[in-house]
Amino acid sequence: MELTFLGTSAGVPTRNRNVTAMVLNPLLDRPGLWLFDCGEGTQHQMLRTAFNPGRIDKIFITHLHGDHIFGLPGLLCSRSMAGSEAPLTIYGPAGIREFINMSLKLSGSWAGFPLTIHEITEGLVFDDGEMKVSAVALAHPVECYGYRIEEHDKPGKLDAQRLTRAGVAPGPLFQRLKRGETVRLEDGREIDGRDYLGEPQKGKKLAIFGDTGPTPGALRLAQEVDVMVHETTLEAAMAEKANSRGHSTTHQAAELAREARALRLIMTHFSSRYDAAACLRLLSEARAIFPASELAEDFLTITV
Repeated sequence: MELTFLGTSAGVPTRNRNVTAMVLNPLLDRPGLWLFDCGEGTQHQMLRTAFNPGRIDKIFITHLHGDHIFGLPGLLCSRSMAGSEAPLTIYGPAGIREFINMSLKLSGSWAGFPLTIHEITEGLVFDDGEMKVSAVALAHPVECYGYRIEEHDKPGKLDAQRLTRAGVAPGPLFQRLKRGETVRLEDGREIDGRDYLGEPQKGKKLAIFGDTGPTPGALRLAQEVDVMVHETTLEAAMAEKANSRGHSTTHQAAELAREARALRLIMTHFSSRYDAAACLRLLSEARAIFPASELAEDFLTITV
């Protein structure tokens, strides 16, 4: 998986940071892209990348505050005007359907492609057998979710040399054995594919948090993920102010990453009061607790 940050500022854009949006390429050998949140100006940010809005087939919205959704009507209209006919599915809290429908209606706009909107609750949101996405409720003044994205484990590598020595010719039978099936050979022997598979390849796990103060559900969302993307709106000394508004500090995000046994913490959603130099101070605060902490910046791409 590859995750690209299109916006990393909290509340309002700055000269160097746009408001929240992230593009996930879930599997590099399939065409669809997933967008997480869509703050104002997201489509402008995409123009500075190789991403085409027509390739987005899923959008996951964490909550309905403007810095996370005000770019959505424009993106949908531009996608239509570009002639895209590819289906698009949007997931988000209650109210996302009304927001989209009313925005299109009042502006005389439309979606020229199949558009499906799912208003979600906590639990499994999507599972296609290769990837699954679950939502966990967070602590914010409006209904807000974080998303846990998990690859299903992949079967281990098939030992083709052993099979050849056992008299199995390469071909269609190899595909069935790769799936762990048992096949019968022409000589009557039965071959169990599971006996010729290596250790399963563990799927990658990614947690993308919406805006949140500390909450018990966060640990469930981030448990043992490869990458945890979490807001650090304010510095550690401003915990009371951050939490009163449903936000987190550097120390709180880092403590969660440590407790969850995440492998990496990517910090984002920085208050506009912090310039680039001040963000380095935020990074130092987080690394004092969780050394594998990193700063997100607009157009940063990470591999999960």
